[in-house]
Amino acid sequence: MENRLGISGRIAAGFQRNAITPLLALVLLLAGIFATLITPKEEEPQIDVTMANVLVPFPGASARDVEALVARPAEQVLSRIAGVEHVYTVSRPGMAVITVQFEVGVPNQTALVRLYDTVHSHADWLSPQLGVGTPLIKPKGIDDVPIVSFTFWTADIERAGFELQQVARATETELKRIPGTRDVATIGGPGHVIRVNMDTERMNAHGITAQDLRAALQLSNASQPAGSLVSGSREVLVQTGTYLESAEDVRKLVVGVEDRKPVFLRDVAEVSDGPDQPSQYVWFGTGAAAEQSGIAQQGLFPAVTLALSKKPGANAADVARAAMQRLDNLRGSVIPEGVEVTVTRNYGKTANDKANQLIGKLAFATAAVVALVFFALGRREAIIVGIAVSLTLAATLFASWAWGFTLNRVSLFALIFSIGILVDDAIVVVENIHRWHTLEPDTPLWQLIPKAVDEVGGPTILATFTVIAALLPMAFVTGLMGPYMSPIPINASMGMFISLVVAFVVTPWLAQKMLKNVDAHHHEGEDKMTRRLDGFFRRIMTPMLHAQRGARNRLMLWLGVLALIGASVALPVVQLVVMKMLPFDNKSEFQVVLDMPVGTPVEDTARVLNEIGAHLATVPEVTDWQSYAGTAAPINFNGLVRQYYLRSAPEQGDIQVNLVDKTARSRQSHEIAVSVREAVTEIARRNGGNAKVVEVPPGPPVMSPIVAEIYGPDYDGQVEVAKRVREAFESTADIVGVDDTVDEAAPKLVLRVDQPKAARMGVAQADIVEVVRLGLSGENVTPVHGGDNKYEIPVRIQLPAVRQSEVGNLLAMQVRARDGKLIAISELVQVAETRREQILYRKDLLPVVYVTGDMGGKLDSPLYGMFDIRDKVNGMALDGAPGLYGTLGEWFISQPDDPYAGYQLKWDGEWQITYETFRDMGAAYAVGLVLIYLLVVAQFRSYLVPLIIMAPIPLTIIGVMPGHALFGAQFTATSMIGMIALAGIIVRNSILLVDFVNQQVAEGMAFGEALIRAAAVRAKPIGLTALAAMIGAIFILDDPIFNGLALSLIFGIFVSTVLTLVVIPVLYYAAMRGRIARLQNPEENSA
Repeated sequence: MENRLGISGRIAAGFQRNAITPLLALVLLLAGIFATLITPKEEEPQIDVTMANVLVPFPGASARDVEALVARPAEQVLSRIAGVEHVYTVSRPGMAVITVQFEVGVPNQTALVRLYDTVHSHADWLSPQLGVGTPLIKPKGIDDVPIVSFTFWTADIERAGFELQQVARATETELKRIPGTRDVATIGGPGHVIRVNMDTERMNAHGITAQDLRAALQLSNASQPAGSLVSGSREVLVQTGTYLESAEDVRKLVVGVEDRKPVFLRDVAEVSDGPDQPSQYVWFGTGAAAEQSGIAQQGLFPAVTLALSKKPGANAADVARAAMQRLDNLRGSVIPEGVEVTVTRNYGKTANDKANQLIGKLAFATAAVVALVFFALGRREAIIVGIAVSLTLAATLFASWAWGFTLNRVSLFALIFSIGILVDDAIVVVENIHRWHTLEPDTPLWQLIPKAVDEVGGPTILATFTVIAALLPMAFVTGLMGPYMSPIPINASMGMFISLVVAFVVTPWLAQKMLKNVDAHHHEGEDKMTRRLDGFFRRIMTPMLHAQRGARNRLMLWLGVLALIGASVALPVVQLVVMKMLPFDNKSEFQVVLDMPVGTPVEDTARVLNEIGAHLATVPEVTDWQSYAGTAAPINFNGLVRQYYLRSAPEQGDIQVNLVDKTARSRQSHEIAVSVREAVTEIARRNGGNAKVVEVPPGPPVMSPIVAEIYGPDYDGQVEVAKRVREAFESTADIVGVDDTVDEAAPKLVLRVDQPKAARMGVAQADIVEVVRLGLSGENVTPVHGGDNKYEIPVRIQLPAVRQSEVGNLLAMQVRARDGKLIAISELVQVAETRREQILYRKDLLPVVYVTGDMGGKLDSPLYGMFDIRDKVNGMALDGAPGLYGTLGEWFISQPDDPYAGYQLKWDGEWQITYETFRDMGAAYAVGLVLIYLLVVAQFRSYLVPLIIMAPIPLTIIGVMPGHALFGAQFTATSMIGMIALAGIIVRNSILLVDFVNQQVAEGMAFGEALIRAAAVRAKPIGLTALAAMIGAIFILDDPIFNGLALSLIFGIFVSTVLTLVVIPVLYYAAMRGRIARLQNPEENSA
């Protein structure tokens, strides 16, 4: 018998009574348990997203000089690095920031080695005579995103930010000892400093300049081992000099001599030891739902935030849990009474909760599929399928860990989505064993099982590989979206292959054990169902299975199917189905980003932020919020890509808003964010600022959902064009959060040195510049020593804060001439009023101005907003301003070929990532179809039959689009993944039908009868596998992101399965009836 069996039958025969089979099953189970326990849990997949900022100081240089002498040469050098995707530069007075963004997937270490090597090996791009500082490289990656943040706050105003900062910094040291921690940093607080507030009048009276104070501090804070003295039999070490160790030491420092008497520093300046002048503010506010988070006090309190990130590969849940426990242990010791600590971020907990929730869904989905088999085939058959699926999942979890995936939302959703297709092989094999056992109750199981497995083995192998062929090409999607979603095709493909092995190896052994003492159902029971299905399909298909009389009926069927496909495709065109990259997730946080006019003091920024916060506190779902003025909140993945960590100017700030758990509220986070947007933007607008409500993106983030990049031959012209494009943004309905990179005009004073006069008086311009800088900006001239401070305590010389508001106080400072005389700055300079320079931006070697926005309203999809704006700017006439001419050009995919030919706009943002993702997914879909075709050709040795088998693939659109319209869901990237998966899933049905027809025809059955018989007999396994896939998809239907995937599977499988059972037999008849007739009647043909 075994000699006549195919490979699947031989495998089943070899393992059905083999003692090693249960041991293999045990190994798979233990491997799955091991993987579940050891695989790190994270909320999002780990992606190699490496970027680095190269900071190049150029003190005193204008933005134009910085761009011309630093930014341009730097970007030309850095853009040549292998693996670099984009190079962005920002040129501001005195500083160039070059951001190097590597392609997704380039390993972090490899990228940074290339960057450091290039920067240091091309140091000669900067002339040493320019006065440009040494480039500083600050790399950033996904592991720099804090997973936990603790906000320290107090109701005791006396303590305020300085003491909170000291407590947080003491806590840093303790948390850093936790295994797996990477960076622990405190945000907020004024810093500890010994301030030397210069008294200009007293300094002038004693003949002391700011430069004298700086030199005295630097030269007096010196100590060195001088060697040793040998006296008798003892060596004595000699140390020369002592360090400054306290503010009192600074006060007693001699800074000059007058009338042979020493002048002490306390004689010419006020020395204080304590908090620095605040350059940033952090506040903690409570919301309407504060009590639900255990926050007893209500109000607004000074605060600092401590953010903790983890090392690569560390388990976020374990690190976060250990940090929480360590912090609790520090209360009452390092953290004193009266200092409250609120957990304002815990991605470890959310990752663990999400993983546990999805593992629970995985279990329920498995149980639901087993229940389906129980009702369809029986209790023992359901147990066999349940064990097979459990072993498949266990082995897949182990394979996922071995591949390097973590347990995150995407990898677990991949398994839940796969449940329905992982069970297919087991269901088909068990159902056929069940059918054979029913038809041949007297045949021993050890003889029957290999034949039953062999009958469906060929099509099952082919069907499994067609699903893999459809899914696997998606693993090669580029950009951020590819690696982000890669667990789906890879885990599902590995799971499909494992399920095939389990179906042929373990399932026959289980059937041998579970069914050997069971009386088979009588043939009549099986025949009754078959007769019903036979009668049903006979009534439907017989009118179409006649060569001549059925032609009209077949034509009507084809026209009806084409009409349904056309109507389904039209749904997105008429906007009954909205296209979007990804829908918003239901998070427990969102952010408000505030930009005040350039030159706004940090105190005013903090005031506006807290005014916005007061409104947010009235929102029922808000538990707490933290405002950050002059600094950035702990970044998330979105902030990493958008570089929010660089937002440290006085006019910049943001608010981190935390919501109650999603289980405790009826509104999703997106609804809440939309509801506050109008009030938040109005408060900012009323105070002269611009506020944007920023949600955590559901997938890979971009600079902004809608981005217009303006290129052209002249930067001033680009700025003017950007202003007009912004007007188009603002005048378009439902466009919100409009902003640009054009700085508003802000005042600037230039102290122009009278060169001839300064030369006559023997004063160098550099000395004048130095004195003014010391008075206004100050300088940390030297640190104090001693103590156990983790951070340096600098000694800073500066004018008092109250004397920094008037230029006259600067002009009263004196500078020493070459002959030793003191000359007031006012005698050497002229004060000129001007405006601050525009910050200059470049992208990929071209100057650019950005205009950004987002889409609100009913459609809530940036793509539609972008095309609405496009209607206004496409071909826009550029006139009415000097230097502007022609019309505005437009680009979608790449930068303009000739940006200097005229002013041109390039669309970016979500459009770019959507285009790249759907382009690559479309290519993956096409590759999958080609692979499926090749596999089917190899199996059936025909070029026509594979086309018939693949015919149901277009039928999936009839279910997918109406399903999205019915639920009011957007068609997203996950919906596309579902459609790609459907190509492989639905072909399985066709293969089972066609293979059965060929078997029946080979046994002599009439072609038409074989088609009806195939539909009747294979309807049950096809229906079971379809229901199993739909049941698996039901469990991800409630997830905002993967809702589209679920809808594609549920409705696509349902509609295409129903149509396949009729369309494929009829199509097979229409295409093959002549060939089959010639094969069945060779004598007639020869005659």
